[in-house]
Amino acid sequence: MARLVYALNQSLDGYVEHEQLGPPDPALFRHFIEDVRSLTGMLYGRRMYEVMRYWDDDLPEWGADEREYAEAWRSKPKWVVSRSLEVAGPNASVVAGDVEAAVRRLKAECVGVIEVAGPELAGSLTDAGLIDEYRLYVHPVVLGRGKPFFSGAVPRLRFVGSELMGGDVVRLVYVPG
Repeated sequence: MARLVYALNQSLDGYVEHEQLGPPDPALFRHFIEDVRSLTGMLYGRRMYEVMRYWDDDLPEWGADEREYAEAWRSKPKWVVSRSLEVAGPNASVVAGDVEAAVRRLKAECVGVIEVAGPELAGSLTDAGLIDEYRLYVHPVVLGRGKPFFSGAVPRLRFVGSELMGGDVVRLVYVPG
């Protein structure tokens, strides 16, 4: 059975506006490359998927790490929860209709970790009791506004670990509790 892990970068004040958080330092980016390689797949909300489609095409200005991340990302199956998309890009499929039932099926049929990205999707999966772990990558930036990491009801959580990632980002790990 697969585990659903909601993992996302966020500011100190809890917002996930990736453009304002800036690019990760090389050590953190290396962590993300290895993380993606270890995944069974990724489950995205439509907006987050559209942001991540950046990795579908090689860009001439990319270095070796960006190419390595893109290769790992492209190799993994992606499931995109959307009411408006009919077709997703390469190695991706659209999840529509009864999302909770579809995600329960994914968890039952897959083995390993399926990473969830997108605060609204994660909020609905949290409400359904489907998220198995929360990984908050906290950057030392205060944004003051934006999309919060937790959307909807805030779950009761139990702390299980932390780690300094790169120079100044802390990963906090929680499970429902």
